[in-house]
Amino acid sequence: MGMVSVVIYIAVALLIFWLVSHSPNKVLNRSHDHPARRLKLRSSFTFTGANDHRVAFDPIVADMERRREDKEWEKLQLHSRHPEFDPAPAAESQPEWEDFMNAEDYLNDEDRFNVTGRLVLLFPKIDVDPADGFVSGSELTQWNVKQAEKEVLHRTQREVELHDKNKDGLVSFSEYEPPSWVQNSDNSSFGYDMGWWKEEHFNASDADGDGLLNITEFNDFMHPADSKNPKLIQWLCKEEISERDTDKDGKVNFKEFFHGLFDLVRNYDEEGGHNSSHDSADLMEAPAKKLFSQLDKDGDGLLSEDELLPVIGKLHPSEHYYAKQQADYIISQADADKDGRLTLTEMIDNPYVFYSAIFNDDEDDFDDFHDEF
Repeated sequence: MGMVSVVIYIAVALLIFWLVSHSPNKVLNRSHDHPARRLKLRSSFTFTGANDHRVAFDPIVADMERRREDKEWEKLQLHSRHPEFDPAPAAESQPEWEDFMNAEDYLNDEDRFNVTGRLVLLFPKIDVDPADGFVSGSELTQWNVKQAEKEVLHRTQREVELHDKNKDGLVSFSEYEPPSWVQNSDNSSFGYDMGWWKEEHFNASDADGDGLLNITEFNDFMHPADSKNPKLIQWLCKEEISERDTDKDGKVNFKEFFHGLFDLVRNYDEEGGHNSSHDSADLMEAPAKKLFSQLDKDGDGLLSEDELLPVIGKLHPSEHYYAKQQADYIISQADADKDGRLTLTEMIDNPYVFYSAIFNDDEDDFDDFHDEF
C-alpha cells in the first residue's frame, strides 16, 4: 500500500509540474502584482561575528551564495594579512563579478533553473515526518535547521583552516587568534572583559579535555548557543551573570534581571512578535517578579549560574529558533486555506516566498523591494 502511495504522489507531482510549466501564464516569472520579478543572490556579507540567521531555502541557491561568500572572505583575509595590498574598488576582478552575474542569470533562466521543478523535487524531501502530502511547520523548521547547520559548519571549517597553523585538523588555544577588535583594544575598552575570546571559553568548548578543538568543538566554540556541551552551557550562564552583574557580587539581583534579561526571555516566548518597549515598566514588573521567583530556587533574592540555566536558551537562541521564525513566515504567506500546513500546489502557487530576495525590473524603486526573511 505504501508503494502505491508513492507512485500516486510522483504521478500527481509530475502532472502538476507539466501543467504549470506548459501553461501560458507561468507563475514563475510573472504575476499581476509583480510583473517582472527577478531572483537575487546576496552580494555582500558580514564577517564581524554578528550572524545573519537567514538561510537559503534551496540548497542550490545556498551553494551559490557560499561560493560568493568564500571569495569575499578570502579577500578580507588577504587584506588583513597584507594591508599594503588595498586595490581600488574599480580594480575588482571582472571575471569574479561576471561569475556572480552569471549565477543570477542561471537562477532566472527558466530552462536551466525551473522554480516549479525545484519545488516539486524538494517537497518530498521536506514532507518526511510523516510523509502525508503536507508540509507542516515542524517539517519546514527542521528543513531550515538542516540548511542552517550546513551553513554554520561551512563557516566553521573556514575558521579552522585559518587558525590551524600546523595543519593537523585541530586548533590549540595558542594557535587561536582573537578577533581583530580585541587585538586592537586595551583592558578599558568596551566588551574587552567579556570572555568570548578568552581561554576559559576555549576550555569550556573542549568537550574531551585534550586541550585541542576538533571541528565539532570549534563549531561549539564559535556558536555556543547551538551546543549540547554541558560545560559550554554552564560557561554561557557564567558569562551572562558576569555581563549583567553591575554590583559585582557574583549573582544577578531582581533589578539587574529586570533591566535586560527579562525582556530577552519575554521576546523569545513571544517569538519576537511583540515590542516590549511599548509596555511600561510598572506593567511588566509583576510578570518579571513571578519569573524571577520561579528561577530563584533557594529564595535568596539572587540568581546564580545554575539558577539561570532554565532560561539560558532563551537568552541565547539557537538556530532552531530562527528556523522556526522563517518557517512560520513562509506558511503565513503561502498557506491559502489557512490550515497551518502547505500542499505542493500552495508552494507552487507561491514560489517566490521560498527564495530570499525579490526585485522588480526597476531596482531603484525601493518600495518594490521585498526581503521575506
